[in-house]
Amino acid sequence: MANLRDIRNRIESIKNTQQITRAMKMVAAAKLRKAQDRIIETRPYASKMKEVVGRLVENSSEDNVLLRTPESKDNVLIIVIGSDRGLCGAFNNNLFKVIEDTINEEYSEYHQNGNLSLMCIGRQAIKYFGKRDYNVIAEYPGFWDDIVFNKATEIMKSVVNDFKSGTFDEVKVAYNEFKSVIAQNRIVEAVLPIDPTKLVDKEEEISSTEYIFEPDVENILQKLLPLHLNLQLWRAILESNAAEQGARMTAMDNATENAQEMKEDLQLEYNRARQSAITTEISEIISGAQALEEA
Repeated sequence: MANLRDIRNRIESIKNTQQITRAMKMVAAAKLRKAQDRIIETRPYASKMKEVVGRLVENSSEDNVLLRTPESKDNVLIIVIGSDRGLCGAFNNNLFKVIEDTINEEYSEYHQNGNLSLMCIGRQAIKYFGKRDYNVIAEYPGFWDDIVFNKATEIMKSVVNDFKSGTFDEVKVAYNEFKSVIAQNRIVEAVLPIDPTKLVDKEEEISSTEYIFEPDVENILQKLLPLHLNLQLWRAILESNAAEQGARMTAMDNATENAQEMKEDLQLEYNRARQSAITTEISEIISGAQALEEA
């Protein structure tokens, strides 16, 4: 059995750890509130943009390169959105497992032939896939230090240029979608080429009202499609940010509760050890007194 000093030191250490986890939970909760507000503000605009682009595509007769499905799919790019920091439970590992399962099921041959590339956002994604046999063509460490729309547009602009030049024939984005504080959806969805059938929800078909477009549908579509793609990536980034804070908040809450249980168990052990030490001292005093009386 550990001595009293060792047990006291362990209790103090757990108390200090508990203060840290409690503080991290409060910080994550504050960041989660801000992240949720940003998502709520972005969703209506992204939804309306999707509706407008869908209507334009329906009225367009020109074959836009961003809408065109390549005759052969030779090279694939997956944009992985992870986190910069850990201490958020299985937030990253669950997503990375889904990505690897997708690669094994759909792109195993591409991976073996070197035709599968990854673009990693966040240090955890860079660390995970960088240590494995994956072709990581771009890394964005420290991305979450300052979450701004311009960063998303720069990444998507580079991806669009590669798609137009034929470097990649398909582009997918993988991220954690915020569902609740304790749950996230792992999403791996295609962003390029743009699928016109997914621009219009089946339950909300585009109105049959005829519109007059100025200057013309093709020119407007040429401007709006890149903006639509920017919003797709931006929405995924905001969803991932909110999901990360929710996961960290839950992980720190569980850590705080576990620390409390460990502290209580150690306190009981300390009390038993202290009681045992007191009992031993009393027994020694009584034995000494009896020895003196018999002498």
